[in-house]
Amino acid sequence: MAQQNNINALIGLGNPGPKFALTRHNIGFRILDALAEKHGASWHTKGNAEVAQITINDRSILLVKPLTFMNSSGQVLPQLAKQGIKKENILVVHDELELPFGKLKVRTGGSAKGHNGLRSIIETIGPEFMRLSVGIDRPANREEVPDYVLTRFREDEQAIEHMIQQAVVELEKIIS
Repeated sequence: MAQQNNINALIGLGNPGPKFALTRHNIGFRILDALAEKHGASWHTKGNAEVAQITINDRSILLVKPLTFMNSSGQVLPQLAKQGIKKENILVVHDELELPFGKLKVRTGGSAKGHNGLRSIIETIGPEFMRLSVGIDRPANREEVPDYVLTRFREDEQAIEHMIQQAVVELEKIIS
């Protein structure tokens, strides 16, 4: 899955606060937390985001968790632009209803597919940015989606920690 790129910022999508920490919608935050921990980085608040700095193969990578809530995730991008980070230099990590639980997919461009965090980013910089989509499956009933993404993973989905580690490895491959 690795692709040639100039990624220097990873943006994990999620909602801030302990109420949302373990929900499906926060998988982007959890993956970036695991990546920061693996590389010994600590988080601090800068503007409207929590940020951490890591190095992978002599490449400095900024980790970003917007503190704006999911539907306003794009608001963090002007802050990144001021630091010289362009849309072709970012990779967004997000939950994906259209993928089976645990499946990872890397792509550049495309629509938001109903994901309000992606929609906010697309409204800010357009659709041409790299994404790591993380499968969270979808509820049987389409009307249940807003509640579903804010639920915790079921007991039988506790392979979530393994999935997070797989995503960390995939991100390291993409950046290498």
